[in-house]
Amino acid sequence: MVDLKGQYEKIQNQINDAVIDVIQSTAFINGPEVHGFQKDLENYLGVKHVIPCANGTDALQIAMMGLGLKPGDEVITTDFTFAATVEVIALLQLTPVLVDVDINNMNISIDAIKKAITPKTKAIVPVHLFGRAVNMDAIMEIANTHNLFVIEDNAQGVGASYNSKNGKQKLGTIGDVGTTSFFPSKNLGCYGDGGAIFTNDDTLAHTIRGIVNHGMYERYHHDVVGVNSRLDSVQAAILRIKLTHLDDYNAARQNAARYYSKGFEGHKNIIAPQICESCDCHVFHQYTLRIVDADRNALMQHLQEQNIPCAIYYPIPLHKQKAYVDSRYNEADFSITNQLVDEVIALPMHTELDSEQQDFIINTIKDFLNK
Repeated sequence: MVDLKGQYEKIQNQINDAVIDVIQSTAFINGPEVHGFQKDLENYLGVKHVIPCANGTDALQIAMMGLGLKPGDEVITTDFTFAATVEVIALLQLTPVLVDVDINNMNISIDAIKKAITPKTKAIVPVHLFGRAVNMDAIMEIANTHNLFVIEDNAQGVGASYNSKNGKQKLGTIGDVGTTSFFPSKNLGCYGDGGAIFTNDDTLAHTIRGIVNHGMYERYHHDVVGVNSRLDSVQAAILRIKLTHLDDYNAARQNAARYYSKGFEGHKNIIAPQICESCDCHVFHQYTLRIVDADRNALMQHLQEQNIPCAIYYPIPLHKQKAYVDSRYNEADFSITNQLVDEVIALPMHTELDSEQQDFIINTIKDFLNK
């Protein structure tokens, strides 16, 4: 699904030198590379504060802790995403409120959010799924109307922009706080684990900086309840290099997506992702097709037999996961999510794809569906 080795080979001298420099410096925790990466990412995103941490799940949890959400507070998020988004809500003893998605973009439904708001609602967590921007203008309008926090889960969309009514903004910098993951397969991925939190709120940034470091602002003085969540210097050094290539990486993904979509154009059984030529609102962390009026599972088996990687993101809605089953949910409220889990299939998507590989994938899919 991703070619991390091919990507590494193009920048291996830079990476190797950076890693060796950190090892020789022995500044493994909170070293200069961490602070340098923080500043580099702040400049890239156009955000006042970036707080690195250990992984994307921690980033979400710490963001919620920083906002002071209390047990029982309701947090609205999408039913169609990876479990980490709802996992941290449950871990903090908040009340997850899962809602359906939009059939056209697979992102959280604005209408569903409006219907789910109650007096206990305190926050919305939009997920920029597969690297595609949520309608953040609508999200922020709802949040402002109801005095809610907005926590952007941008684990899949680093580098994407949103043309808001306030101008062009990078995803993750529009809500009260944004989070991301640097898992190796992400558009901006390290060679281990890592994450970060973004905000323009000075007070919130100060709180979060304490939380990530055991609640300390001064050594051995624990002012808030915190955690131990740090991005190590080796990963920061790698990320500093890869950040300089991020726009090129995202452009390569967008070009590959255009090539796929052109190849699938007009096929009666394939609904390809929408591609906007006039903006940078989708960076294609995943390229996900919908297979309609055909056997998606049989297609997946056929692709695997042809040694073509593919995956289903996500095969089980969160409201049906054993850990998050809740009697409050009405199955009729998740009709789109329940439909998508039977239709979606993700194809290889990475910076090293070439037209020969894509032609083979496209033709294999079309030949199977045309039988």
